[in-house]
Parts: sequence; C-alpha cells; structure tokens
Amino acid sequence: MHNLMKKFTSAFSVTGDESELRNIIQDEIAAFADNITVDPMGNLIVFKKGENSDKKLMLAAHMDEIGFVVTYIEDSGIIRVSNVGGIHIVHSSFHTVRFKNGTTGVLCIDSDTKPEDIKMGKLFIDIGAKTKKEAEKKVKIGDICAVTPVFQKLLNNRYVAKALDDRIGCAILVDAARNSKKFAYDTYYVFTVQEEVGCRGSKTAAFTIMPDYAVALDVTTAGDAPGEKNLPVKLGGGAAIKIKDNSVICSKVIVDALTTLAEKNKIEYQYEVLLMGGTDTSSMQLAGAGCAAGCISIPTRYIHSPVEMVDMADVKGCSALLTALIEDGIK
Repeated sequence: MHNLMKKFTSAFSVTGDESELRNIIQDEIAAFADNITVDPMGNLIVFKKGENSDKKLMLAAHMDEIGFVVTYIEDSGIIRVSNVGGIHIVHSSFHTVRFKNGTTGVLCIDSDTKPEDIKMGKLFIDIGAKTKKEAEKKVKIGDICAVTPVFQKLLNNRYVAKALDDRIGCAILVDAARNSKKFAYDTYYVFTVQEEVGCRGSKTAAFTIMPDYAVALDVTTAGDAPGEKNLPVKLGGGAAIKIKDNSVICSKVIVDALTTLAEKNKIEYQYEVLLMGGTDTSSMQLAGAGCAAGCISIPTRYIHSPVEMVDMADVKGCSALLTALIEDGIK
C-alpha cells in the first residue's frame, strides 16, 4: 500500500488530464482483471467476472486532483492562473507547482493584498522568467499545473501527501482487487475522471455499467483537526461509512451491509455525516433507474492542501472492508 500511495500521489493528474495516472493504475491492476477498457471520457473501467452475473457491483475512485490553468502571461513573465476544481487559495499559496512538461514555479499572492481581499485574481505563478517571451517558451495559455508532490511519513504511521484526495481511494481499489479471492457479483473497478468539477466521469461510467450496487472510495474531513467542529469522523478511528453528505443520502442497504461486514470481520469503523461536499456516490445513485449506492470514506486532515494527512490503520481498514464487500456481497 505504501508503494501504491507514493507512486499514485507522484503522478500528474489534474482534472481533465488524467492519462498519466490512468496508465500507472492500469499497469498495477492488469494482472487481476478479466477485461480493461477506457471510455470516451477517459474513465478506466476494470472488469472482474463474479459468481453471480445477475448482479453488478460498481466501485469508484477518482483519478483527478485540483489544480490551476494559465489564463494570462504578463510582460514581466509572471503567469496568472485560474482554478481547476475547488481551490482554497491560502492552503495552496507559497508552495511550488509543476506543469506537465516538468516546468516548475512558485505559487504566490500579490504582496499588497489584504487578507480580506485574497481571491483567485490575486494569485500568480513565478517560474523565474524575466520576460513574457521567455515564459512562453515553457508555458502557454491553457496549460495546467498542480502543487508539486509531497510524500512523507510522520509519527504513528500517518502520512502526508498532496492529492490523497483521491489517490488514496485509487490505491485502496487496486489493493482490494489484488486481495480479493472471490467475487460475489460481476465487479467493475472504475477509476473516474473530472470528479472535482462535478462528478462528470462517474456519471457516464455509471450509465454504461448500470450497476445494482455502487460504492465510492473517497476522502472525508477528519473532525479532530484543530478548528474543525461538529464532524464525527476522527483520524485513526477506522473506516468511515458514509450516511450522507451535501450531495447524497446513502442507501440503507449499503450502510447496513458495510456495518455488518465490518463487525463480522472485526474491522474498526465509524459513521460519517459530512455537512458539505460530495462524491461520485451521488451520480452513481442516479444512473438509469437508480441503484443502491454508498461510500467508504477515508478520514483525512487538511483536504485540498499540499499536505493532506491519513492514518495507515484507517487506510488498511477501508481496504479490508471493501475486500469483504467484494467477496461476500450484500446480504
């Protein structure tokens, strides 16, 4: 799992350009698949035939991360950008960034900006260029970038990295595919695109698959970080079974099944009620005539920052719970 996390978080995969990570994931999971396809949106769909082909289980984790797109290059060589996905400007500022071609720079805020005036228009990237002409040799309008990779182990087997949202979900899907010894239903591991801008990839994939059951793997805010309030999930508290968020009320069928599996297999778990935000669960739930949909959430601190944090015990618990679902199905 450690190696998957490091490899996945190091990949360039900003929303709309997920091909680098998709290729890495395909290499990691190919030996455990019966069939692999890439749909027109760019979703990676990995199929494994089950014991009961009358039922379909769709599992989803998104490959994309938030980032920035170049909108203008000043005569001085300073690069102005806009957001791709939900950017918290303060969280991302004064950090190094990397473009797909390898060009690096620093992401900063205009120095004369008052705290109350911080907004996207005050953000810029400095790649060290002296002129617009020099900058344009490295970067052009429409190019995208993301904060540079960070991956570090802290105390108590906790890890920080950029883009654990949702590379950790992708790693758990691959880990479960490797560990599952049987498959209750025809199972589709779907690594989705463009979740950060409206769960777009999962919409098309779900309409293609038309699952009976669907479970997303995504991060959720750990309520034990300083300043967080009224959120029940804690880092190190176990796999989080989503009850609802701002986009979905999870199927009781899935919530009850995950709870039963966790208790049966002695997997530590906690319930999640997220007041804001959403996941691919919402779009899978509404595909076609609809399906029973839920989410296994990974407790995470400092989401949408360069230093997102997870506890490896939670990560392993989420993988064990997902593996149990794949093998035993919905009872």
